[in-house]
Amino acid sequence: MRWDHLQLVQDGNRPDPPLIERQAVVRTMDTPEFRGITFYEIHAKSIINKVPGASRVPFSWTINPYRGCSHSCLYCFARKTHEYLDFNSGSDFDSKIVVKVNAAELVRKELAAPRWDGHHIAMGTNVDCYQRAEGRYRLMPGILTALRDAGNPFSILTKGSLILRDLPLLQEAAERTEVGTAVSVGFIDKDLWRLVEPGTPSPHKRLEVCATLNEQGVPCGVLMGPVLPYLTDSPRQIDAAVRQIAEAGATSVSAITLHLRPGAREWFMSWLREQRPELVEPYERLYGRGAYAPKAYQERITRQVQEAAEKYGVGRGQTARNAHRRIPPAPPAPPPAGEQLSLL
Repeated sequence: MRWDHLQLVQDGNRPDPPLIERQAVVRTMDTPEFRGITFYEIHAKSIINKVPGASRVPFSWTINPYRGCSHSCLYCFARKTHEYLDFNSGSDFDSKIVVKVNAAELVRKELAAPRWDGHHIAMGTNVDCYQRAEGRYRLMPGILTALRDAGNPFSILTKGSLILRDLPLLQEAAERTEVGTAVSVGFIDKDLWRLVEPGTPSPHKRLEVCATLNEQGVPCGVLMGPVLPYLTDSPRQIDAAVRQIAEAGATSVSAITLHLRPGAREWFMSWLREQRPELVEPYERLYGRGAYAPKAYQERITRQVQEAAEKYGVGRGQTARNAHRRIPPAPPAPPPAGEQLSLL
């Protein structure tokens, strides 16, 4: 593996310093929850990453304590990033997890640096910081403690239920700075969930997480993403999902349609050919010009979700309830069509 030489080239001539100081320590566990997963423990050179300037996203800085994700979502746009470490973007992304074991230490150090201006930091925008590995490595409590102590605003987007373990830290941080949370629930079909998001808690469990966070004073919204064309995009399916999102007390709901970037595209289409071959041709038409569905399709999905949110009163009553708190309703959503998040 080429990790000792992994570099970011800014101008084609002058590389940045290596991102990883030394070779990884490789660990495997035989416990049921980690069977088949290999962990690569590394010491990162930095942890608070600048989002590329060309990315028109509502945040500029991210923290990603892990690379690869055992959630195993077939469509995950971050799959391609695993190839930078000489892994493949398919099964390796799901089962070979890079763990930045010094993440908490680096966060505290970088937040204290004179050049740091207290910018908002988004987490969970590349791979999930509350994936299964977090149950073993417990990186997030140290990260959250450092953010809390610095009074630095942050947000978390997750499909994991493990965020509830850190609820006390989230509450403490919210008393000092702006804290946003959101869970990702693109659909509520249990059978489809087992096929396309096999390593995640069920959609209903994620909505329970949303409800608990809201009940405990940490407002939580829902990113309804991705909506899967021809699989979860019917008016009936969208209406049913938004109704349950409203029942969970979500402060907000926003939709994002499936996008198929290189890496994710090959993995998802391979599954589609095996499980739903009749949809291969419609998908090739819909995504024939690139990674994103046509703008008109995306706008239709957004409109349907917004109409359902109004119908069921998503967020109604939350504004007055949380007026005295400095907590935004949800973290920023993933990038719009054609944009890219930080890959580190």
